[in-house]
Amino acid sequence: MITLIRGGEVFAPEPLGRKDLLLAGGVIEAVAEPGRLEVGGGEVETVDASGKSVTPGLVDPHVHILGGGGEGGPATRAPEIRIEDIVASGVTTVIGCLGTDGITRQMTSLLAKARALEIEGVSTFIYSGSYEVPVQTLTGSVRSDLVLIDKVIGAGEIAVSDHRSSQPTFDEIARLAAECRVGGMLGGKAGILHLHLGDGRRGLELLFRVVRETAIPVTQIIPTHASRNPELFEQALDWVAGGGSIDVTVGADPAPDETDLRFEEVLAAFDRRGLPLTRLTASSDSNGSLPVFDAAGRLVRLAVATEADLLRKFQEIVRGGRLPLEAALRVFATNAADFYKLGRKGHIEPGRDADILVLDGDLGLADVFARGRRLMADGRLLVRGTFST
Repeated sequence: MITLIRGGEVFAPEPLGRKDLLLAGGVIEAVAEPGRLEVGGGEVETVDASGKSVTPGLVDPHVHILGGGGEGGPATRAPEIRIEDIVASGVTTVIGCLGTDGITRQMTSLLAKARALEIEGVSTFIYSGSYEVPVQTLTGSVRSDLVLIDKVIGAGEIAVSDHRSSQPTFDEIARLAAECRVGGMLGGKAGILHLHLGDGRRGLELLFRVVRETAIPVTQIIPTHASRNPELFEQALDWVAGGGSIDVTVGADPAPDETDLRFEEVLAAFDRRGLPLTRLTASSDSNGSLPVFDAAGRLVRLAVATEADLLRKFQEIVRGGRLPLEAALRVFATNAADFYKLGRKGHIEPGRDADILVLDGDLGLADVFARGRRLMADGRLLVRGTFST
């Protein structure tokens, strides 16, 4: 199918003004001044984007595509994500991960789920591992996973500073970072070590030690859940100031008794310290559990994260004037594509994958294209999961 998107305000993510886009063979073939593109022969679908914004699809770098959780027993295992939930949130690329439960969920199942979602329409990548060390792998090591398995782009989410972690030592984390470093180089990938941060007193201590005591560059490690509490977030800001990048979960806004910072507070802190937003990504933690424990470590309540929060927060910060659209796109799409070296994602230019959103004047989701395939038209989902009713 050849698609011509006409007359939209294109953000690539930088604003390009009104342009026409030609999509063919799953890629962006041309970006041109309105009316300059003419296509002869073959079936052409034309989308009128006049008065709308045309942007890259969102990239979610932390999704429990198999479901997460289980901290309250087998009945609290969260469900697998559906293709409908991904597309309805404007997300065209996800990175899948395991979580606390590396027993009833395994790497083979994670890889199979990633391949299923790709068949159904979106692009997928995965991390090797779960919370614990030694790390679950597909081939026997993180290094060989990165070299031999196309979809593996790093290791994660390995838990540190958390009562649910395997309490990894400095040597274990340093060795794992080295595996990611060399495996990424040999496999032509980013080889990111994606670390889960909990509420533990050690915070980012192990991460700072890796950079201080080894030759591993600060860019090899990206901690997630970095805004879990104010003390942890201050350490995360120091990590960014030292040249690192962080991932922040943008789930439901925290309740009054919770310590998580709102995403707007994260952005304000970056402004206050003069830190570049090019070192920040936003993720949903979708289909992972959101457990709350008391001081004695007892589970007191449990919820499940949703992909929809990623789009909601993206819309809120632009509508509220907190960020211009082009800056928000970097945080919610382009940065992750660049950090994780996701090939042709996160940008609108010829030769890139045709992962495109068309947004109405209020940033409502009108159309979604993933690798050139139209998955939403005029706000109506066109895609259904294999077993969806």
